[in-house]
Amino acid sequence: MSLIVAARFDTFDAAERAATALMSEGVASNDLHTFFVNPPGGHDRYPMGGDQAADPDSEGAPLSAIGGAAAVGLAGALIGGLIALSITDSMLPIVGGAGVGAYIGSLAGAVYSLGRKRPSRTRQQVTQAKVHEGRPSGVVLAVHTSPEHERRIAEILRAAGGVEVERAQGRWANGRWEDFDPLVSPTLKKDF
Repeated sequence: MSLIVAARFDTFDAAERAATALMSEGVASNDLHTFFVNPPGGHDRYPMGGDQAADPDSEGAPLSAIGGAAAVGLAGALIGGLIALSITDSMLPIVGGAGVGAYIGSLAGAVYSLGRKRPSRTRQQVTQAKVHEGRPSGVVLAVHTSPEHERRIAEILRAAGGVEVERAQGRWANGRWEDFDPLVSPTLKKDF
């Protein structure tokens, strides 16, 4: 694993200015890698797009929708059947009214139950979500370096406008940070 110091910039121009400053300090161009990180959710890890198999905020939604559809659908069937019974004594319109009431009621119940506020997350769920929150979008300048130069490189990146300056371990090959994962939040150190 290689030692990598990286920072996020708002534009490619700002990252290029930082790269120029680093090269003037003796950093080789094949030890620099500039790339763009998409906004969270835009990394298309799955065939249908997105970064996660399921939206974390949709937890419990299927059961809630089924419960709401069943409860309000039953009430709709009763109301539809009673309305049809008040109009006619024939069985076919009563069954039809009950069916229409069940359909409308189940739709309303499912939509209503999905629109309700979800229960608060536990501390463990919040921590887990933070770990997999990923990085904000922007231009990342990664520098392959050695331990004796890492602090100086971090200072140059910060002075050039870099934010979220991080120290990482990764696979560096052919002038690129090969195993960079945009879904892992950067590990920021206070003394770095």
